[in-house]
Amino acid sequence: MTDHPIPTDWSLDGTAARRGRYFAASLTRFTPFRDPIVFRLGQGQYLWDSEDRRYIDLLGMNVCISVGHAHPRVVAAAMAQAQELTHCTTMFYHPAPAHLAEELAATMPAGHDWVVHFTNSGAEAVDLAMVMARTFTGNLDLLALRTAYHGPTSAAQSVTGISGWRHPGAPGNVAFVAEPNQYRGVFGPGTQPYLDEIERTIATATSGRVAGMIVESVQGYGGIIELPPGYMSGAAERVRAAGGLYIADEVQSGFGRTGDHFWGFEADGVVPDIVVMAKGLGNGFPIGAVVTRQEIAAPMAEKFMFHTYGANPTSAAAARAVLAVLRDEGLQENARIVGAALLSRLRELQARHPAIGDVRGRGLMQAIEIVSDSNEKTPDRAATAEVFEAARAEGLILSKSGPHQSVLRMVPPMCLTEADVEQVAEGLDRAFAALGGR
Repeated sequence: MTDHPIPTDWSLDGTAARRGRYFAASLTRFTPFRDPIVFRLGQGQYLWDSEDRRYIDLLGMNVCISVGHAHPRVVAAAMAQAQELTHCTTMFYHPAPAHLAEELAATMPAGHDWVVHFTNSGAEAVDLAMVMARTFTGNLDLLALRTAYHGPTSAAQSVTGISGWRHPGAPGNVAFVAEPNQYRGVFGPGTQPYLDEIERTIATATSGRVAGMIVESVQGYGGIIELPPGYMSGAAERVRAAGGLYIADEVQSGFGRTGDHFWGFEADGVVPDIVVMAKGLGNGFPIGAVVTRQEIAAPMAEKFMFHTYGANPTSAAAARAVLAVLRDEGLQENARIVGAALLSRLRELQARHPAIGDVRGRGLMQAIEIVSDSNEKTPDRAATAEVFEAARAEGLILSKSGPHQSVLRMVPPMCLTEADVEQVAEGLDRAFAALGGR
């Protein structure tokens, strides 16, 4: 058989013209840089553009790349499966997703009968978790955090607390509580005031009986907001007292990214009722999952629930390889060590640049919050955009995040090295210096 490659125009101008002509308006908002960029190649923690310039990917392609771009073991596993059977719908049996379910269940807290439902994405996993909680409890009301991000589907939007991500028609029966942001939270630092707010909200904005509460173990798009000690466990206690379930969103914080634990919720010793995951599970291959206890999943059998590609064997094979690479290459420990080095260098930058209001994070989830007034903590969106663009010139791909787009978010592949940290710190130092003393 003779291969006939499909012609592809790799030029920046050609790609930009096609996007401008044929992409729907709903896709045009999500373009971060003033001037577009075409990425041609990824390897490990690095990206190369169509002009062959190398970058450090501090975005991890939206936290999807966990073990590194084009990791040979992940690619080989996916290719081997795709050549045998690319897709097999879940109504038939295939060992790849069955093994993956077993391996994911083994990462959960011991002593519980964990089961897995595979989805196509994290947003679909959130949707399913919401349905599971409402079906199991018989209650409708859900709680979510302000500045939370849980996905772009209609149901996931309804529990997202950032207006820029919400479109008309998101379903109701959701009450928002203040996120326990230790830098700029409405109740200041501490844990108890934010737990009290959960009780007040249940008493005033719900029927008094809730289906559950969904919490990112570390808020991602909200600006890398790490929850203070006692918050997750305290939230679970209060929600369960009102008849609900505690849902941990580990789409961004899971798979060892925080360094100290495999799952972000483990930092507080809480055992969730439902866990949603995606992104890093597939290392770029589309896959998501909901993990819950058998008794919570059981009532869902009364009606059909189906995700066409949710147990796709090619993605499942890739995900199995991801779990093996995380273990064999010690990437959780690497995230802890390299993340600590990165945080230390970011704090040094904070001491030199007045525009840096806060530096925070754990493992390879790090953030710089940029302000125009350090005393008032005034978000500075314009300065953030300037540093963001200057960092690109330094070969760094970052993310603008937070409700005010005033946070530089760093969630790189977990193979980032301490040598990379030096390049990141030096590049950011020059990028902030370009602000001219702001």
